[in-house]
Amino acid sequence: QLQLVESGGGSVQPGGSLRLSCTASRRTRTGYCMGWFRQAPGKAREAVAVLDQDGNPKYSGDVKGRFTITLDNAKPSLYLQMNDLKPDDSAMYYCAAEDKTWCFVMVLNGRIRADFDQWGEGTLVTISS
Repeated sequence: QLQLVESGGGSVQPGGSLRLSCTASRRTRTGYCMGWFRQAPGKAREAVAVLDQDGNPKYSGDVKGRFTITLDNAKPSLYLQMNDLKPDDSAMYYCAAEDKTWCFVMVLNGRIRADFDQWGEGTLVTISS
């Protein structure tokens, strides 16, 4: 079992920035297969930024160009730098991972499909003026 703990959420004004962190209890088997998901009230959970099994970053169309996902495997910690935040970015953000020897990640029509089975508790992001 992989433990994931998120931090860095908070409340900022539109146009502001936040950096989320996710500390993992150990590396995943691939060294990658980690990502950030979010869920707003009344909406389905969605993937926003994911590292595939080769470490390639994938972004949803809603955040591409504004969010950046990075991984420091020495710690190991996953980060999400979020810039130019919008009210629609308000949500609970979750760190997730797949701890097998491969993971399924696909981007179709601006949406990421990633089947991960290890989850953190989440950190709340609120964008409001």
